[in-house]
Amino acid sequence: MPHNSKIRVLVIDDSALVRQMMSQILSDDPDIEVVGVAHDPYMARDKIKQLEPDVLTLDVEMPRMDGITFLRNIMRLHPIPTIMVSSLTTKGADVTLQALETGAIDYIAKPALDVARGLQDFSDEILSKVKIAASVSKETLKRKAESMHATQKLSADAILAKNTRAKLFKTTDQVIAIGASTGGTEAIREVLSSLPHNAPGIVISQHIPQSFSAPFAKRMNASSAMTVCEASDGQQILRGHVYIAPGNAHLLVERNGARYVCRLNHGPAVNRHCPSVDVMFRSVAQNVGTNAIAVILTGMGDDGAEGMKELHDIGVHTIVQDEKTSIVWGMPGSAVKLDAVSSILPLDKIVGKIASLTR
Repeated sequence: MPHNSKIRVLVIDDSALVRQMMSQILSDDPDIEVVGVAHDPYMARDKIKQLEPDVLTLDVEMPRMDGITFLRNIMRLHPIPTIMVSSLTTKGADVTLQALETGAIDYIAKPALDVARGLQDFSDEILSKVKIAASVSKETLKRKAESMHATQKLSADAILAKNTRAKLFKTTDQVIAIGASTGGTEAIREVLSSLPHNAPGIVISQHIPQSFSAPFAKRMNASSAMTVCEASDGQQILRGHVYIAPGNAHLLVERNGARYVCRLNHGPAVNRHCPSVDVMFRSVAQNVGTNAIAVILTGMGDDGAEGMKELHDIGVHTIVQDEKTSIVWGMPGSAVKLDAVSSILPLDKIVGKIASLTR
């Protein structure tokens, strides 16, 4: 998108009321222009060719072609950053998760009752998500789509060899390592917003597009008493600071004398993800040892489970979000199945547990 130009949005929804409300909310922002609306994917396909929008808002459930099928076609043929609009029903949530795995950047919840008022109440969130989506490059979307269809699923060995003799030294410094995927951006916000300004240094690997990680870190910094940033290579891990993996690099923790530092690795995707939680956890096991606390929040798939097992086996206290409060219990559930978990907790109890384990 050219510098200083407005974000061009195409609104796709079979509800005339939703099209009207979304258009009104978006058009009220001086940085956004609604270039068109469409009531089904076939009309949307023609308007995409004609109008060349920067961002799509896409209804999950539509006539003639469902939103997931249309999204797959978009990502394969003409990738455009897309925000899904979904109902809060169980079926709607399941389809939305599929959309996020297919390549959607984020989603907007469509209330079941009083849709107009509900959307208006969340106008700030809608505008924020559209602006973040606009910052995601089409090249990033293409790479994500390609990685999703990769037949080979690599393990953490592709980045860091397993070392059974972990460094079990004790120092005064602790490191908290957090991994998450689907639903993780909000779960991470809840955890960080509740931690004190002087909590131990935190490293986070969230499955996220490359252009999304820096704005995400900025948003977390605004809602946390700690200092939150996108991690850079060689950056020292300090108490009161949070380091979020860039969306195109694995985040590892290394020991440098008496200090812990961030290392970025641009190797292949692990468990089809870059950054990978397994890679980060393995580096923490080898370089932080029992000075670590490991957490897996909501997420689809199994990334992080093997790495958490390695940490658990050397005596690290490991925590996963429980099934009830997770949007999807894939990653936490996989760790539980491996007997890699010390504590299974609802999201609002995780910070209290971390506090009881930190000095």
